[in-house]
Amino acid sequence: MKDFDVVVIGSGPGGYTTAIRASQLGFKTGIIERDRLGGICLNWGCIPTKALLKNAELMNGMKHMSDFGITYENLKFDFEKIIQRSRGVADVSEKGVRYLMKKNKIDVIEGTAFINKDKSITVTDKTGKVTEKVTAKHIIIATGARARTLGNLKFDEKKILSSTGAMTAKELPSKMTIVGSGAIGCEFAYFYNAFGTEVTIIEMLPSILPVEDKDISDVVAREFKKSGIRILTDTKTENIEVKGGKVITKVSGKSNEDIESDVVLVAIGVQGNIENLGLEELGIVTEKGSIKVDRDYKTNAEGIYAIGDVNGPPWLAHVASSEGINCIEKIKGMHVPDIDYNTIPGCTYCQPQVASVGLTEKKALEEGYEIKVGKFPFSASGKSRAMGETTGLIKVIFDKKYDELLGAHITGVEATELITEFVLAKSLEATHEQILKTVHAHPTLSEANMEAVGVAYNEAINI
Repeated sequence: MKDFDVVVIGSGPGGYTTAIRASQLGFKTGIIERDRLGGICLNWGCIPTKALLKNAELMNGMKHMSDFGITYENLKFDFEKIIQRSRGVADVSEKGVRYLMKKNKIDVIEGTAFINKDKSITVTDKTGKVTEKVTAKHIIIATGARARTLGNLKFDEKKILSSTGAMTAKELPSKMTIVGSGAIGCEFAYFYNAFGTEVTIIEMLPSILPVEDKDISDVVAREFKKSGIRILTDTKTENIEVKGGKVITKVSGKSNEDIESDVVLVAIGVQGNIENLGLEELGIVTEKGSIKVDRDYKTNAEGIYAIGDVNGPPWLAHVASSEGINCIEKIKGMHVPDIDYNTIPGCTYCQPQVASVGLTEKKALEEGYEIKVGKFPFSASGKSRAMGETTGLIKVIFDKKYDELLGAHITGVEATELITEFVLAKSLEATHEQILKTVHAHPTLSEANMEAVGVAYNEAINI
């Protein structure tokens, strides 16, 4: 039996980050993984999807090369090679995590973990055979989440797809229906549309990307429609059925029809991987499919913690990593502040990209704030015009009384990179003046951040 100070169950962004920080702090650390190091994010999520989206960006860029004075003939693409490239990126990432485990002297244990009543951990292989038994003073559950299904529908990853099936397709479908228009739904809509698939998005709420500020989601919807993506909002998916090699999606609401397609991607969210861990036997409290924790990520069982997607929203890789570091540093006895969930950025990597932090305008008004709003379009940015990327805008929301940045919302070129300035500003409780008077290099996209703040206070120069 191996004995550790810390054992982490799950090696996704939350798990492997936690293990590395634990080792840095002097803990004897083990990590248990039943599949591939790096978890969903590195192998089936964040990283390989961004590889696919880069292909889509290049493809769409090539369609507009004549604007730059560049012409070509007979543009072609190899869909199988596009998928292979994405898988190659994932493989390199997995090897990178394996290297980090070795570098930090973390014991990697392959298999499925089960926490026993005495808090020892039994590890079994794919056949169910016990391969290891370990003990630890501190057990950190970081088992992540998986795609949520629609009712009793099952993913076959051929006709009924989760994001995993969508990123490993053997051939390009002629028609695709996407149920759900959050980040995953919109990213795959953009990807498949770029290569010629006829895409229909079904969203039961009034707008796509429903968690985003409406000004932002409206821009994305407009651009999607211009590119040929069909969007059905205020529309509920009633049933999905495979018939004669096609998939029939029955909907109701604003639209009432049967939508025929080659495949359906169900992208309606995720649910925590809480099953078969021994939680029931230990009496660990779960709530709505997630492990309930306190602000230090402790469960109600002494010495057992849960970080990342398995403890509920926000379901984001960078949240999992931050929670893991925060958790282990508190276990070490370090005086670290709790994570401020109001300063967590959210990003969607379709084109135009979307990134945000803090309150939307609607939410700020609902919470009773009197606000100042600034909007700066990328069409007014010299750098954006030079790049030929003028779609989108930056929107900032300030509390009129205290000059506090309540929210920042971006859609357009490199939005996911530009948001960090506002995340830092919000974390430091920066005033509008501190952002506006910070000298921004010219010509850059980040000048648009400054200009949006200027608009809110009638100090903008270039609009």
